[in-house]
Amino acid sequence: MKETTVTWFSAGVSSAVATKLAINDIDKIIYIHIEDQHEDTMRFVKDCERWFGKPITILQSPYKTVEKALIAHRRSWINSPFGSNCTKELKRMVRIEWEYNQPLDEKITYIWGMDASEQSRTDRLNISMPNFKHRFPLIEQSISKAHAHEILKASGIKRPKMYELGYHNNNCVGCVKGGMGYWNKIRIDFPEVFKSRSELERKLGSSCINGTFLDELDPERGRHAPPIVDDCGIFCELEAL
Repeated sequence: MKETTVTWFSAGVSSAVATKLAINDIDKIIYIHIEDQHEDTMRFVKDCERWFGKPITILQSPYKTVEKALIAHRRSWINSPFGSNCTKELKRMVRIEWEYNQPLDEKITYIWGMDASEQSRTDRLNISMPNFKHRFPLIEQSISKAHAHEILKASGIKRPKMYELGYHNNNCVGCVKGGMGYWNKIRIDFPEVFKSRSELERKLGSSCINGTFLDELDPERGRHAPPIVDDCGIFCELEAL
């Protein structure tokens, strides 16, 4: 049976460092791109590709954007405790299609970027994806999120712009899983995105924040001290399965 080790690279710092730590064992590095990512994301992907010394395969959903995915699969909710519709369509379905096209005799190991504080997330992942082996390089070496950022800085690679703006991750700009503090920061940093998401909520008749539409959100509500919202990689949608 052929054995293949794959990283689902999220274009976040923890994911980058985890990939680098396991690079000698990795056969494929895959990044799923969403056009709502900050434009600096592709710069970071290319920088990491040089750092890894291996190519990064870029996949993308035919919907490409959060708005197109949500409108195409209109449901009674945008975001819920069971996950977000956009993550399912833009990431989960892309991953499932990729897995479907792999040889039946291939044994796949996935590399994940959970850090030393996220052992409970790894337990849930092992339960939700029992047909795959899983490795967690940061946990294997007791590396925290803060330490991962230090490792990346030492490499000479600049973090994605969203971190520099004070966000705790490199999710889509205007991540539907954000809370009040997150959205009030988006309102200031990316007013056009805030306006667009507000209009999308009304079009769909559903809100990102439970019980509060963005166009009714008090600008003083919430906080934006890290962490603002969980990292939105492949694993984010697996937790809802």
